Amino acid sequence: MANIVIMPKLGFDMAEGTLVRWVKAEGEKVEKSDVLAEIETDKATVEVESSFTGVLLRQLVEQGAVVPVSTPIAMIGQPGEAVPDLPGSAPEAKAEENAAPAPEKPAAIPAGGSAAGPIKASPLAKRIAATKGLDLQAVQGSGPGGRIVKRDVEAALTGVNQPAGGATPTPAAQATAAAAPANVTPAAPVWQPGAPAPSDQHIPVEKLRAIIGRRMSESKQSVPHFYVTHEFDMDALMSLRKQINELLPDEQKISVNDFIVKGIALALRQFPGINASLAGNEIIRHGQINVGVAVAMDAGLMTVVVRDADQKPLRVISAEVREMVARARAGKVRPEDIEGSTFSISNLGMFDVEHFIAIINPPEAAILAVGSAKPVPVVRDGQVVVGTRMKATLSADHRVTDGAEAARFLQALALNLEQPMRLLI
Repeated sequence: MANIVIMPKLGFDMAEGTLVRWVKAEGEKVEKSDVLAEIETDKATVEVESSFTGVLLRQLVEQGAVVPVSTPIAMIGQPGEAVPDLPGSAPEAKAEENAAPAPEKPAAIPAGGSAAGPIKASPLAKRIAATKGLDLQAVQGSGPGGRIVKRDVEAALTGVNQPAGGATPTPAAQATAAAAPANVTPAAPVWQPGAPAPSDQHIPVEKLRAIIGRRMSESKQSVPHFYVTHEFDMDALMSLRKQINELLPDEQKISVNDFIVKGIALALRQFPGINASLAGNEIIRHGQINVGVAVAMDAGLMTVVVRDADQKPLRVISAEVREMVARARAGKVRPEDIEGSTFSISNLGMFDVEHFIAIINPPEAAILAVGSAKPVPVVRDGQVVVGTRMKATLSADHRVTDGAEAARFLQALALNLEQPMRLLI
């Protein structure tokens, strides 16, 4: 009997998802844990894995279709097995909210396309191109049949792709491009009298940005936030980190954030009232400690989750965060990467930020906003010396916890960070 694959529910507030791309074709062999399709949710584009082994007998929805959760999307069974009809299982693709339509260029001829037909591009690629103002005529498709997919658009936006049939850049333009450092905004032109101001830009709100705005507005309006700030002595931690990283290859080096994640996890074990959430008339104190780490994306923030962070060694935490961040920025996150956090951390230290406050990510009870570890003058044994200090602010839900517990939690975190050998034993 054929097994039914349904649109998964990848978040407590997810109602539907967009099937962006089929990875497996009808008739293709499928092993358990193989990636079947890419699903776009309010948070990310997620690879959906198969729970069954067999053959993909039928795709029940088209690419680009917006599908309610729990709706059948595919059947997996044995070769030659009869496939029953499932009424209402193939919703038609519909325009997504907050997504600008991609301009049609009937004369475009991407690889595998034809002058008579429309541009062959995935819905996600079209939306990104429309948002960034990219002409898909200039993009070379690398997908099946020359179809333009997300990676092609991203490559074109970073200047890797050359326009198909386009003009060769002039030597002067090539020299300018070669001289410009990557990811550096060009200097503003010198002011000239009478020079026109740049035109206004009208940028559609991307789906991730829209959902961030909605959730954060709800959080600030419905959650009674309060804030507690602590300054941490980071001298010992920075010294220990330097010693550890001297023994590790570049791709395995431990970040300050990895130490903070571990320190938070151990402190949360002492203060379960912070590792909690509110559900109706009861407070849930979570048994697992799953620390969410905010990741900066082009369209906004995404949180990846280190599960059971109190039980994992620093190197495991570091490796997991590095892998999940890479998947998130490549648009290849897995459901388990982004779901189930019980506490979150937002770290802007790498941007030379001294202090800020973060908005709680419901239904969690708290989030820690971390600033930079900086050399500053400090008083030690009656003398003014140089020390390394870092400020962090806890935002907490006053319905779940209070200021005294939040302050004690930060004291426990300080003990872990200021005596960092605790994080290694």
